Amino acid sequence: MRLLEGGIDILQIRAKEQPKAEIVKYAEAMLPLTKAAGVPLILNDYPDLLNEVDADGCHVGQEDFGVDQARELAGRGCVVGKSTHTLTQAHTAVREGADYIGFGPLFPTGTKPTAEAIGLAALRALHEQVQLPIFCIGGVKLENLRDIMRAGAQRVCLVSDLLLAPDIAKRTAEVKSVLSFAG
Repeated sequence: MRLLEGGIDILQIRAKEQPKAEIVKYAEAMLPLTKAAGVPLILNDYPDLLNEVDADGCHVGQEDFGVDQARELAGRGCVVGKSTHTLTQAHTAVREGADYIGFGPLFPTGTKPTAEAIGLAALRALHEQVQLPIFCIGGVKLENLRDIMRAGAQRVCLVSDLLLAPDIAKRTAEVKSVLSFAG
């Protein structure tokens, strides 16, 4: 709720260690709030759950499903995003028909402690070469957001910096302010 109050543009349920039944419960609890706010809800990893819940789409990783397979498992038209970590993977996601890509982790991140950070060097080239919405992720925080935007990012995903903030709505609004100013 606090994220919505702060003005997020999209919300993803990422519950890697939770049973699918719990993820369905989370989605069913969130959907009335996100729909009322006009904020798309995306399920991470489980496109088949879109048969049970009215989320707007799913997001799959490199080791999960291809985009076509995710759409087939979803059983209906929906948004499908794909995680990428290199320019080659980003181009593959475009060819697969992804609606957007996640690109990262830019920096070390607690949500993926074993993932190697890729840094900011490839961002400008990525945006020049890939004509999909690109969400930069991994260690993105209010404190480094301006540097990330100067490196060419147009969209970002934040997790810990928002969810661990003393005032989630305020931090979300601060991030939105920086993004609005950069755009």
